[in-house]
Amino acid sequence: MELQVQPKLIIHGGAGSSLHGKGGLETVRRSLHTVIEEVYSLLLSGATASEAVVQGCQMLEDNPRFNAGTGSVLQSDGQIRMSASLMDGTLGRFSGVINISRVKNPIELAQFLQNSPDRVLSDFGSAELAREMQLPSYNALTDLRLQEWMQERQDNFKSTMAGVVAEPELLETSNAGRGTIGVVALDVFGRLAAGTSTGGKGFERIGRVSDSAMPAGNYATSNAGVSCTGIGEDIIDECLAPRIVVRVTDGMSLKEAMQRSFGEAHQNKRDLGAIALDASGAIAWGKTSEILLAAYHDGEKIGDTLEWNDSELIGYC
Repeated sequence: MELQVQPKLIIHGGAGSSLHGKGGLETVRRSLHTVIEEVYSLLLSGATASEAVVQGCQMLEDNPRFNAGTGSVLQSDGQIRMSASLMDGTLGRFSGVINISRVKNPIELAQFLQNSPDRVLSDFGSAELAREMQLPSYNALTDLRLQEWMQERQDNFKSTMAGVVAEPELLETSNAGRGTIGVVALDVFGRLAAGTSTGGKGFERIGRVSDSAMPAGNYATSNAGVSCTGIGEDIIDECLAPRIVVRVTDGMSLKEAMQRSFGEAHQNKRDLGAIALDASGAIAWGKTSEILLAAYHDGEKIGDTLEWNDSELIGYC
């Protein structure tokens, strides 16, 4: 198949304060690069941006290391409630589920809702949809996340959020937080899509809603696509994903839009990160936190941001 456009891909597995040494870094790198390789091959074979985004999100949701799907953090009552959204930039269509339990891949429901007249469903509606789709009941709980929750319960939930990466040796100092996964893809037809999925902050009040199932944290048009990670409330307050996309739509380069938006977020003392693509194939990422767990394919090679501790707020290629 002759490529009309060179596909591009960027994914993230959260943002936080530390990867606790090289062991954690190399394991996370392998996990992210595996997803990039498989999903980029899918794009080269002619998959749409939305299809690639869903596949990438499913793979990240299925990896217990990340806080989405299997390996999601527990809320204050010891339950797992996940949120996910998908936005097709060509159709300008957003869909998502909020605080769903007992499904393996929340992004699948977001994908189904792309063609529904009701495109964002909360807990009860999401559960009813999962039954209609005949999705098997699934327990996303891992021993590590249960152990993390039990430790926090003993401390009366002093941590404001759970660890971004679930590793046994990290549990003693797991307040690295900001766990979400996300994928942004540009396909061979020049179409963009973005998807984001999360298990939440961990230890939060029942009913708290994440940015991941809002346009604030996941947004795409025919001009650009953005998936955010970090503290959901900070992302919502900045309305970060649409802010970046609208700036690109209004004529800024993706680099300029990211620089402006992250400069403002830094001034406002927000704790967040984002990955982005534009219709020209430019790739960008940004963070106000210490680390961003992201990897990308620029059409020639795979790169990542795991050792990016630059004083600059954004990176691009």
